[in-house]
Amino acid sequence: MLNESKLPSRAWLIVGLLWMVGCLNYLDRVLVTTMRGSLVAAIPMTEAQFGLLTSVFLWVYALLSPFAGFLADRFNRSRVIICSLFAWSVITWLTAHATTFPQLLATRALMGISEACYIPAALALIADYHRGPTRSLATGIHMSGIMVGSALGGFGGWIAERHGWNHAFLLFGLAGIAYTGVIALLLRDLPAEAPAAGAMAVRVDMRAALKSLFGRTSFILALFYWGLLGLAGWAVVGWMPTYLNEHFHLSQGTAGLSATGYLQTAALIGVLVGGVWADHWSRKDERGRVLVPLIGLLVAAPGILLASSIDWLPLAIAGLILFGLAKAFADTNMMPILCSVADPRYRATGYGLLNFFSCAVGGLTIYAGGVLRDADVNVGRVFQFAAASLLVCAVLLYFIRPQSASNR
Repeated sequence: MLNESKLPSRAWLIVGLLWMVGCLNYLDRVLVTTMRGSLVAAIPMTEAQFGLLTSVFLWVYALLSPFAGFLADRFNRSRVIICSLFAWSVITWLTAHATTFPQLLATRALMGISEACYIPAALALIADYHRGPTRSLATGIHMSGIMVGSALGGFGGWIAERHGWNHAFLLFGLAGIAYTGVIALLLRDLPAEAPAAGAMAVRVDMRAALKSLFGRTSFILALFYWGLLGLAGWAVVGWMPTYLNEHFHLSQGTAGLSATGYLQTAALIGVLVGGVWADHWSRKDERGRVLVPLIGLLVAAPGILLASSIDWLPLAIAGLILFGLAKAFADTNMMPILCSVADPRYRATGYGLLNFFSCAVGGLTIYAGGVLRDADVNVGRVFQFAAASLLVCAVLLYFIRPQSASNR
């Protein structure tokens, strides 16, 4: 394996640049979930329609993810990232100008198209630069930007209470447009290694990528694992602010900040701890990157059950923190796991497929929560189902077997 001293000179700069992009990526996508009261007051809608705002984003995002991943494998990863950031930032700004539910729904669908291109390309680019003993930590640092973005998304409810629901979309949309100029100047792909004498460069082909990925049992297990993990993650992101608001009679702003702030602060610690732990364990055992998230899931399941079934707010917050901390072990190690079971040429395509299944399931979960609320069923049921899915994830993860060296 390569050690850190042999990493390309821009390896950590790339992680730093993408940290901010990841932050904006998740901040923009979760804004809607933290300002339900203000949004419904301005644009009347049912609970199912409110859930549909996030669900349609996830379904479009899911549908485009495999193709977005293929673009990152076939063409320049950096350019895909730059175009994605600019597009979703413009759409975030445009969202602020929506005045009807169909307009709002359309901007959420467009957001799904533009954001789908980012994560597969970004994680594949980090994996290109970081090999062996720094891969999980580098991925974890990038994921910490996503956690911070999700936490800052909680300010959406606070801003909406004071300045109107559309103010946050204007502010963060303009911030993303400005940052596009920064990464356009500094972000670069890792220079490709020249093929050996007499060898021909292999052109990435979608059919070959699908055949390679689905020809490996461990990839199929990873697909179902990541899908069920998405169920749990998006259930919490989509409905925890509303649950805290109603169950504990918190204000919209306080509920949004509590649901995202505590959770994502814990997750921020979790991705770093999980990354360092997995990197250290993998030096002795390739399955270290699998076993660390497995342990995390066994801890995260009781955490979400506690958060959704207790009537004392401090204990519910403690459960939310436990869930965020332990689930983050899985978030930081998914791309490193994929690198160990997939052909290096198809990493972004593989992650796009994982995103497809995860977000499709997550979208159904959020929409189901809205349907349950319209039927006067406690949304806590969704969280209980999410906890069960985490235990199934742990079982699936146990059977994943690395098939290639993780430093490839």
